[in-house]
Amino acid sequence: MLGKLARQQDPNVLVGFDFADDAGVYQIAPDTALVQTVDFFTPIVDDPYTFGQIAATNALSDVYAMGGRPLSSLALVCFPEKGNLDVLEQILAGGLSKMVEAGCTVIGGHSIRDDEMKFGYAVTGTIHPQRVLANRGAKPGDALLLTKALGTGVISTAIKRGTAEPSWIDAAVRSMTTLNKSAAEVITQDSRGAGALARDPTFAVHALTDITGFGLIGHAREMARASDVSLRLYASALPLLAGALECVHAGYIPGGLKANRDFAECVVQYDDGIPDDLRTMLYDPQTAGGLLISVASEDAADLQRALASAGVPAARIGEVLPSAKPLIQVKSGR
Repeated sequence: MLGKLARQQDPNVLVGFDFADDAGVYQIAPDTALVQTVDFFTPIVDDPYTFGQIAATNALSDVYAMGGRPLSSLALVCFPEKGNLDVLEQILAGGLSKMVEAGCTVIGGHSIRDDEMKFGYAVTGTIHPQRVLANRGAKPGDALLLTKALGTGVISTAIKRGTAEPSWIDAAVRSMTTLNKSAAEVITQDSRGAGALARDPTFAVHALTDITGFGLIGHAREMARASDVSLRLYASALPLLAGALECVHAGYIPGGLKANRDFAECVVQYDDGIPDDLRTMLYDPQTAGGLLISVASEDAADLQRALASAGVPAARIGEVLPSAKPLIQVKSGR
C-alpha cells in the first residue's frame, strides 16, 4: 500500500520502502545515519517471558540486517483489558533481557487495550552512511551464506496444536531467542574492530537481509530483484531445525507458508528429484530468522570461519548468478 502513495523527496533517505528492505536508513550527519524499524506480533509460544524475548530478538534483527548497531527502542503493547498483568510484566521482562543483551535502551512505549495480545518494538540504530548493507547490491559470483536453520514456522504451528516434541520446541526457541548481533559484528568488522561505523570492512559483503515472514524464497526473491541478479540455491545445503521435516510430514503448515508459496513459487525452478518436504521448507515463515549474506566468493570461506569462531554456524547455501530466468534455481546438490 505504501507503494501507491506519493514519494516524499528527501535526499537524506538512504533506504526507504522502494525495495522492501528490512529497515529505513536516514542520514543525520556526514558519518552517521539512523536505522529505523518496527515489528510486533501475537504470541507464538506459551511462556510469556520467552515470548517477550522472541519479540525483541525479532525486532532487533532488522537493524542488524542493515549492518547497523541498535541504540534505543520503544515497546508496543496490545493487551486485554482484563488480562493478567503478571503475564504482561513477564513479557516486558523477557523483551528487556534481550534489549540489555543487545545494548539497546528501552526508553518508553505505547499500549492499547486489545482482546488479542500483541507485543514488539520500534528500534532505532546507527550506521555509517557508506556502510549500509541493503538487500540490493548482490553481484554475480557472490556466495550466499545463511546464519540460522529454517523451521520455526512449522514448529510454531505444531506448538500451537500441542503436538510439538520438547526437543523441537527447545531448538526453535533457542533459534528465535538468539540475537543476530554476533553475526552482524563479524560481517561489519574491519581490521580495527570498528564495527558498523567503520569505513573499511574486512569482508566484501555486498548485500544482506534477514529471513523472516516471507521465508527463504520470499526474501531471496527480494534480494535478487533489487540487485538485478538471479540466485542458485542448493537444497542439500539448507540447514533445518530438528523436527522441521517431521512437522511438514504431519501437516503442520502455517497459513503464511501457503501464502508465501502461492506468491513466490512462480519464480522458482527445481531440479528433478527434490522432495516436496524440502521444497516446502523454502517458504516456511521464520520468526527472528538468520541473515542471508551475499559475499564475494573469495571472502566466503574466511567469513564462514570468522562466524564460526563467534559461535555462528553459517551454511553456504548457494551463489549469485547474472540476471536470467528463472529468477531462483533450486538444485539438488553442488
